[in-house]
Amino acid sequence: MRALDVCLPVGALAAALLLFGGFVWLGGASPVETWAILFKGAFGDWFSWQNTLQRAAPLMLTALCVALPARAGLIIIGGEGAVVLGGLAAAALPYAIPLPGNIVGTAMLCIAGMVIGAAWIALAGALRQYRGVNETISSLLLAYTAIALFKQLVEGPLRDPKTLNKPSTRSLVETLQIGGIAGSDVHWGLVLGVVACVGLGLWLAFTPGGFAVRVVGGNPRTAQLVGLPASRLILLACALGGAAAGLAGAVEVAAVHTNANASLIAGYGYAGILVAFIARQSPFAIIPVAILFGGFGAAGSLLQRRLGLPDASVQVLQGIAFVLILASESLRSVDWAAVAKRWRQRATPEPVEPAAPLAAAKEGAA
Repeated sequence: MRALDVCLPVGALAAALLLFGGFVWLGGASPVETWAILFKGAFGDWFSWQNTLQRAAPLMLTALCVALPARAGLIIIGGEGAVVLGGLAAAALPYAIPLPGNIVGTAMLCIAGMVIGAAWIALAGALRQYRGVNETISSLLLAYTAIALFKQLVEGPLRDPKTLNKPSTRSLVETLQIGGIAGSDVHWGLVLGVVACVGLGLWLAFTPGGFAVRVVGGNPRTAQLVGLPASRLILLACALGGAAAGLAGAVEVAAVHTNANASLIAGYGYAGILVAFIARQSPFAIIPVAILFGGFGAAGSLLQRRLGLPDASVQVLQGIAFVLILASESLRSVDWAAVAKRWRQRATPEPVEPAAPLAAAKEGAA
């Protein structure tokens, strides 16, 4: 990894924090206090860490939904649709078949979410490969379709009659729910997210299939010349990414909400886009970036209590960071060595030649 791959995202994040501080200063709050509370709410104590890690788990998985297709040359931004449908599949599976009340039943819930998520994102890849539909637009529109389908089913045939004010499906029995790690509020979904990032990162880096996906994304012409099945590899990358996002939805249902309701539409799919771009589509780098942005999300309520800022203020920070990350990509083509050389030349004064003696000047004039 080049130093530029680290410096540009870090610089963009630092600039986003500075701009965010400027906005809160205009609102009458102290930027320094805001930054302090932001990091205290994210990493200040064990309670903050639990909230941070709990929010980081789905971000790791939704970021993979962007990163894996991107390594194959596609820009997929519709992970939110795979999240909500994955959660809906996990909540609806007990309606369809009886599940064993143990880890096998919980695994079946997760697999259901992964299958639905994989199929949904693979659909965007298929539209791109076989119909020429732009995958960015189609995946976003599919996300809106998925959310509408989710609301229709949760408020209609799958609705629990006991839920009056907040329509939702029936709650999962306790034996199917995902518990916390060592009695903490951090659920096992975090482990699943880390394992998925590490496993898929190793697959991309060290296996023939992962290498083929990278070739297709990096140089389609070369992939065509060597006879790689580009369409199958692109669909595979999309399916793996969608499975990760579907797993995120299933984990949110089984570990956090215990049923499918409107709270599942929390924007994790869209936040995963930012995490993936900052991580440069590296599954390994997704882990620390997801923890950082999980911390920012966890600090929102503390900003509201201490400074009176809206809870959604952290979304403004995320939006600023996303814009600056995209803008920083234009700096990758700059020849920084040449820029540094020009600045050194400007900073160094040019040597002044000594004036010729007066007599020699007159003699020359004669």
